Amino acid sequence: MMKSSRVTAPAAGLALAGAVATGLAFAASAGAQTPVLGTDAASCVPGAPGHAALVRVSGFKDRQGRLRLQYYSDNPDTFLASGAYIRRQEVPMTASGDMVICITVPGPGAYAFVVLHDRDEDGRLSIWSDGVGFSNNPRLALAKPKVAPMLVAIGTGVTPIPVVMNYRRGFSVRPLG
Repeated sequence: MMKSSRVTAPAAGLALAGAVATGLAFAASAGAQTPVLGTDAASCVPGAPGHAALVRVSGFKDRQGRLRLQYYSDNPDTFLASGAYIRRQEVPMTASGDMVICITVPGPGAYAFVVLHDRDEDGRLSIWSDGVGFSNNPRLALAKPKVAPMLVAIGTGVTPIPVVMNYRRGFSVRPLG
């Protein structure tokens, strides 16, 4: 159950209705500009049944390594815990531009999406070299973030989620631009 007061039930309903319409436009524009990646790509085409997130990732440091997208429930106790993600997609880095990944979710609800630019392809976050991004693009610190600011309401259809990558710069973690 979501414990955050960020998304209220009536507001979530309106947000979900708008997200469905926006998600279809986002998917169409993403398909025109860059391919939709991941094994769930067919779930993000206009009119596809079910529940999916179309995550557009931008702000990469470079193109080495792989990109990992995973999402968690709204439970603060399991957020970022090892193996506690609900679903994961991993794709090789593309040569240029934003990367767009489609991932299905089990049903309507609030989820936190996490993107890892695994530059050395070791399968884990290295704060010294890898990049990280979260849904809702919160401001980051060097400590583990809380789940509430990252939660996105997912409804029926496709929900667009923009994510800007963050990399360590001195004593902070922030976007490159």
